[in-house]
Amino acid sequence: MKKQFIVAALCSAGLITACNPGSNQASDGASKSADTEHSAVLPAGAPQPAKDLPENVLLTVNGEPITKTMYGLYFQERMRTTPNAKNDQKMQMGVLNELANVMIVAQDAKKQQLDKRPDVTAALALLRAKLLTQTAISQFAASHKPSDSEIKARYDQNYAGKSTTEYKARHILVKDEAKAKELIAKLDEGADFAKLAKENSTGPTGKNGGDLGWFDASQMVKPFADAVKTLQKGHYSKTPVKTQFGWHVILLEDTRETPPPSLETVKAKISTKLQQEALANYMKGLREKSKLEFNEKAGLKKKAPASDQG
Repeated sequence: MKKQFIVAALCSAGLITACNPGSNQASDGASKSADTEHSAVLPAGAPQPAKDLPENVLLTVNGEPITKTMYGLYFQERMRTTPNAKNDQKMQMGVLNELANVMIVAQDAKKQQLDKRPDVTAALALLRAKLLTQTAISQFAASHKPSDSEIKARYDQNYAGKSTTEYKARHILVKDEAKAKELIAKLDEGADFAKLAKENSTGPTGKNGGDLGWFDASQMVKPFADAVKTLQKGHYSKTPVKTQFGWHVILLEDTRETPPPSLETVKAKISTKLQQEALANYMKGLREKSKLEFNEKAGLKKKAPASDQG
């Protein structure tokens, strides 16, 4: 049988909760009342409070500590995954009991040497690597925030003093060149562009007479953008323009110059871009210093490798 991802077992809150000595599983009113009365204390059978435990330890399970940090992480996860959860004393104690049960079962799993199983070992190693990676990236990002001067320099490089030409155009999209040439001939005879677009264009703008509205050339695929730039206002393309979408006949209706955006409007965008670049360089540097050896005998095949069989 294929092995299931091991961590899923630890997330079986229903099973963990059902094992709680203090969980409210009873149906009679007396039991519910008793549970409410003892919601802020450990359930019957649990160890008594110890006076000699370190301040950051909430509970020990067979001598193994549950620290405040461990509990905090587990509690946050339970709050996220529990609908309508209330952060009250009852909830907090219930979560602590759940975490104690997790520790108890994990300890028993170790006694059974389940942590030595290949699939479990691989899952634990993967989880550890992913957590360390996430932490390293977060720490790197926090310590490499671009300065105002760096942001200003990038703004000056990409935006300052650079106006942008925007175009207002219509187009007719058809499947073959011959059809596009036929439409151009009709336009030469005085046909209405918008009407031809409604009747012939296969693109989504056809119903609107091929109207593309205002756009920056960078928003269009290169052959289309290049063709638009060569047209004069009120003129249409005399030869069909081919893109991956088909054949276009383009009418340029108007152009306008837009001023560059202010620094404040693009500051967040520039900051994000600079951080992404810094992170990419960080990753590139680590990669270049790393030694990778590929085992061709155990290499990837046409199908993804299956998990170990049991």
